[in-house]
Amino acid sequence: MKFSYRYIAIEGCIGAGKTSFAKMLAARCNGKIILEEFEENDFLPKFYKNPDRYAFPLELSFLAARFHQFKKNVINPELFFDHLVADYIFPKSLIFSRKTLQPDEYDLYKTLFKIIDSNLPRPDLIMYLHVHPAKLKENITNRGRDYEQDISLEYLENIQESYLDYFKEQSNLRIVLANTNDLDFVHNEAHLNALLSILDREWPTGINIVNPLEI
Repeated sequence: MKFSYRYIAIEGCIGAGKTSFAKMLAARCNGKIILEEFEENDFLPKFYKNPDRYAFPLELSFLAARFHQFKKNVINPELFFDHLVADYIFPKSLIFSRKTLQPDEYDLYKTLFKIIDSNLPRPDLIMYLHVHPAKLKENITNRGRDYEQDISLEYLENIQESYLDYFKEQSNLRIVLANTNDLDFVHNEAHLNALLSILDREWPTGINIVNPLEI
């Protein structure tokens, strides 16, 4: 399976299933998989317990780690793969920091982010897996990561809102918002194929909202 988009980024709020889908996609299309290395971040469990104290060091550590990962895999990609498939976009650092940092911290963070971001290529297509926050919370509970159990519904709503606000500001990115509330693409082959079929289409720049089961 091969698509016209070489660099594909899968995004979604916490618990949307973006990593699962990115792995399935990469396996189907001979894609080099780029996975967010969040489990190696020592600040993350601390942040979920005390966000005011640990938000700034958390976001700085993610910014540095994501830049090194993208520099290695995106700026200097391997030649033996047909596609690059990432389970996050680099501006995720900015999207989360909008909601987690204080205004003065965010202004400083945004300045640093823009310096780094200007040197990175953009995805040819971003697919955002849109799931209602209540469903996200259910998914988070079911997967059972201890440090995620304190995540509140309000936090998920705020992060989802920040993603959508960011996308609305982008006029030069090709973005597909896929309604995946009723999909079980991990266990249902038809649902997986419905999501994959989105990548067979030519999408204009800007936001494109789709229901995969109705394509």
